[in-house]
Amino acid sequence: MIRTERLELVPATPALTRAALHGPRALAAGLGAAVPATWPPEYLDPASLEFTLERLAAGADQAGWWLHFVVLRDAGGGRTLVGSAGYKGPPSDDGTVEVGYGIVSDHRRRGYASEVVRGLVAHAFTLPAVKRVIAETLAGLAPSIGVLRKCGFRPVGEGSEPGVIRFELERAEHTAEARY
Repeated sequence: MIRTERLELVPATPALTRAALHGPRALAAGLGAAVPATWPPEYLDPASLEFTLERLAAGADQAGWWLHFVVLRDAGGGRTLVGSAGYKGPPSDDGTVEVGYGIVSDHRRRGYASEVVRGLVAHAFTLPAVKRVIAETLAGLAPSIGVLRKCGFRPVGEGSEPGVIRFELERAEHTAEARY
């Protein structure tokens, strides 16, 4: 689990992923957290959850390198699921890890996305094999672009699909930023 100031990034397990597929009530029970009516965030659909299950079944080395459930530790009334985030797999041969994130609509504009990205990046860079972290977003998603810039990422060009742009943060840049 990755812990930040206010959040817990709970790595998906097969049981939690199946719970997410079964609906909010099952997921709430699995996480021990309230699940808002706005769950799930955009881009987290049943196909994504099935993909996560397949990746987790590929071997123990896949654990922690995919979906994480973003839980606000104390929202006044207990724990609350506020989003999803994670890596798009283990580090590549060249030391690259990609991150992704999404916060449910009624919990946006509270700094959770930036906190999530910082937590994912810091965790990735604890591994010597990770040399850089990348993220992709749609060119029109100004809030997502703002999160990446706020977290020290810089644009590096086109992404993996039309209309997508890629950002990166290298280990040396992250280390220099952490000194301030």
